[in-house]
Amino acid sequence: MSETLTRRDELLRVAADLFAHRGFHGVSVNDIGRAAGVSGPAIYRHFASKDAMLAEMLIAISEELLRVGRERAGAADRPAEGVRALVAWHADFALRERALIVVQDRDWSSLPDEAREQVRALQREYVDLLVAAQRGVHPRLDRKTALARAHAVFNLLNSTPRSSYLPTEQMRAELEGMALRALDVSDRPD
Repeated sequence: MSETLTRRDELLRVAADLFAHRGFHGVSVNDIGRAAGVSGPAIYRHFASKDAMLAEMLIAISEELLRVGRERAGAADRPAEGVRALVAWHADFALRERALIVVQDRDWSSLPDEAREQVRALQREYVDLLVAAQRGVHPRLDRKTALARAHAVFNLLNSTPRSSYLPTEQMRAELEGMALRALDVSDRPD
């Protein structure tokens, strides 16, 4: 996300932190407003509802993951470099956006149906980036196995809200190392 946050972005950030700590249903619009330094009803100038906030939050982060993932994979000259770039990007995201990972995991069922389908479609495209990169490294790897590995690796990387006992840079190195070994690219030359 950009360094300069709009008021709307600030409200989403505050809401994500509150949702992560108390759950979507444990947070009111008034709670979000109070934490953001505005009245609860002021939220409605930016969002139609709390549901709309959750939808925008998870759609926006899914779009960002896909956009940056495409950039990183597209900039790679070789398949192993593409896998490394995708793993590094997701490790960075997971360490930076722990609240959003918790919200996505715990409050998924609270998403309106249309938003859930949009997030699902974006996530499938994002996972496919890692599937394609893996198959570039391992041409005999079938799609189902590559898909299983991609999901396992993303679950590993997304474990940061529950597993991050180390300083951030050390945790990043551990996560990336484990993910690359699981994808069998840790010792492959680019």
